[in-house]
Amino acid sequence: MTPNKRNLWILFFTLVVVMLGFGLIIPIMPFYVTSLGASGRALGLLMATYGLMQFIFAPIWGALSDRYGRKRILLVGVLGNLLSQLIMGFATQLWMLFVARALSGILSSATLPTAMAFAGDSTEHKDRSGAMGLMGAAMSVGMVLGPGIGGLLAGKALSTPFFVAAGLSLIALLLVMAVLPESLPPERRVARGVHGPQEQLSAMVRALRGPLGFLFVLALLLSFGLTNFEGIFGLYALNRYNYGPKQVGSVLMVIGVLSALAQGVLTGLTTRRWGEVAVIRVALICTAIGFLLMLTATSFATILLTVGFFVFSNAMLNPSVAALIS
Repeated sequence: MTPNKRNLWILFFTLVVVMLGFGLIIPIMPFYVTSLGASGRALGLLMATYGLMQFIFAPIWGALSDRYGRKRILLVGVLGNLLSQLIMGFATQLWMLFVARALSGILSSATLPTAMAFAGDSTEHKDRSGAMGLMGAAMSVGMVLGPGIGGLLAGKALSTPFFVAAGLSLIALLLVMAVLPESLPPERRVARGVHGPQEQLSAMVRALRGPLGFLFVLALLLSFGLTNFEGIFGLYALNRYNYGPKQVGSVLMVIGVLSALAQGVLTGLTTRRWGEVAVIRVALICTAIGFLLMLTATSFATILLTVGFFVFSNAMLNPSVAALIS
């Protein structure tokens, strides 16, 4: 194996670990929050805290990696993931969960943009798409396996999955520290400005006023609906079906596989035949129907069918919208 391929596989493992940590939280968090005496409102705020911190800090870390090199910033991201998982595992009060989620959003958000930049630095133009595809596959693998592993490990104790994720983060941290070289030499570094949330908001306002504004709003609504589902499904399954983390994790892992298949295989076939606009229209209708059908599910089999139908339809939307925007 060439050094470049070895480096890409280290990045692959690192992203799998980070996304695994994110994915395993989804089926466990409702039960963790409930065990601490909190409600669905606290659950929603916990999910929003991570997203807000990631929105603010991800572009900042990207700019800092241009200035100080990729390896340092990548280490910050992996260390942040390790610390946040440990805090989650040891949490005995609700405020500790908020600290862990905020820390994860602030620090681990450095991992993805830096890993992508590292892959871009260390590959030639003809190999760059393959390297980026490998990074995207790492995210998908982590998100698909995370809920299933989290649900299974939580059968012993709700904190167990977080300690396992922390252990994997430690392995990734040591690999990056000891084996991964710096991909951006000092002479190629650029001290570009670090843009905060105000600059990001200004850029978004300009984009929304442009000819693609409608598509950007559509992308926002799609993400809003999907994250609402991911954030509340575990609590809904607990209150309506008395499901535990294992059942919730199993459902989310199955639909993760369906989502990967829809995005990786079916979307390309259908858009080539009927076009993005037609696919978006049909998928939107099916997604809305899927939301309603989920309310009628009464057994594990019907839950898988209705949730799978919703996620399968929804998964075809984002690639189609992104293709239209491009």
